[in-house]
Amino acid sequence: MVEYSISELDATFGALSDPTRRALLATLVLGEATVGELARPHEISLAAISKHIQILERAGLVRRRRIGRTHHISLEASPLLDAFGWLGAYQDFWDESLDSLAGLLERRS
Repeated sequence: MVEYSISELDATFGALSDPTRRALLATLVLGEATVGELARPHEISLAAISKHIQILERAGLVRRRRIGRTHHISLEASPLLDAFGWLGAYQDFWDESLDSLAGLLERRS
């Protein structure tokens, strides 16, 4: 089994636990955006968006680039690959469990 840093996984899953942060990442899949552009669709303050971005930065999920006074944010997907790999270790378990459930349901029909 692949080993992952618990603290990195904790930071990744912690960052992903908030719907606003997941929405920010979904926006960044389309490409780099300024903090203002990221904030526009949300009904929260610019300061609140900045705090969400800082959490994403600490988790390594985004990268900030500053041009003058404008902060540009881009997606850094490698921590997502680690999280996906960790979750993938449970795929066999779920596949077997769901196959067993399907078999049980077929026998009851």
